[in-house]
Amino acid sequence: MLITILVLIIVLGLLIFVHEFGHFIAAKKAGIKVEEFGFGYPPRIFGAYKDPKTKKFKFIKGSQDSKLLETAGGKKETVERIYPTTVYSLNWLPLGGFCKMKGENEKNEKDSDSFGSKKPWVRTVVLIAGVVMNFALAAVLLMVGFKIGIPTVINESNQSLAQDTKIQITQVAPDSPAKKEDLKIGDQILSINGQEIQTVDQVQEDINKNKGKETDLKIKRFNEEQNIEITPRENPPENEGALGVGLVETGIVSYPWYTSIWKGFVAAFTLTATIIFAFAEIIRNLFTGVKVDADIAGPVGIAVLTGQMTKMGFVYLLQFTALLSINLAILNILPFPALDGGRILFIIIGKIRRKPVSEKTENTVHTAGFALIILLMVVVTFRDVFKFKDSFINIWNNITNFF
Repeated sequence: MLITILVLIIVLGLLIFVHEFGHFIAAKKAGIKVEEFGFGYPPRIFGAYKDPKTKKFKFIKGSQDSKLLETAGGKKETVERIYPTTVYSLNWLPLGGFCKMKGENEKNEKDSDSFGSKKPWVRTVVLIAGVVMNFALAAVLLMVGFKIGIPTVINESNQSLAQDTKIQITQVAPDSPAKKEDLKIGDQILSINGQEIQTVDQVQEDINKNKGKETDLKIKRFNEEQNIEITPRENPPENEGALGVGLVETGIVSYPWYTSIWKGFVAAFTLTATIIFAFAEIIRNLFTGVKVDADIAGPVGIAVLTGQMTKMGFVYLLQFTALLSINLAILNILPFPALDGGRILFIIIGKIRRKPVSEKTENTVHTAGFALIILLMVVVTFRDVFKFKDSFINIWNNITNFF
């Protein structure tokens, strides 16, 4: 379980760090001063900045960011220390990083190297850069996956390249025998009544032979085999099978490096479109009062899924990380306060009004949006604790034992 915790820290750290690195590169190119670019979150372990005179790096101990300033009246007050160039810092909380730009949270339009002084399209590009980097990361991870061998649906074009083929569930119909017995998407069917399964046609044939009879189904889920007693329906609804599952043959397929590059980009675009349509469907259902069947995972759910992917193997973890990266990109571009998309929305509103939204109003809206995001995260986390109770207890026990 300690491995799962370490892998989770690495995965989430990579996703957030890459996102912030996108902002960092775009800000530098736009002539915006980046006051600090940090790996991890404060408190700071140490930092360094380049002295513009000596051209050498000077180190900063810990959070040494304040200095005493003597005012005209002789009174001394503590103010934040401003460094001449970007501070590169290593921080204690290893979950990603941050990019602190000059004038990012206040409309400092006087200084030419301030975020607020730049044209709307420049600020928009800087904000979008994080999303672009997350998409690029997903594409690169998928390229690597296609090169070393990635789980793929088997068809005529790749059948000769496939290894370790298996029959997996891709869909579970509501109110079906499969749903009642808690079969899940991704489960591998190994045998039916002791008969080993080789093809999708064989599964359908054997299930049809056992309609109305209790059937022994052997499955594999996250490298763990289970035996399930299930009774196929004699008269299933139209367009549903006796079990109520969708099936597909998958296998590990490896491609040459030049093919992997193209397939990685295509897979990233396809995955992005799929997730966007899924989000749109969830939002539409919320407004129309239709029950939302989609399952949303919070920090605990992601931790459990990371552990499961780690057990399944490196390539599955690679795919999962790519999926998380695209999800992070899409969520960040949504026009919701406190997110990059919400900040871009305020830039657009200011452009339409021909004057920017007041700093106070924008900060208030972003603060409210951030509070709602935290509240949603808390609710989803509590739900995950109950849903993945056993896994959560194991993770928590390992964390406490570690310390």
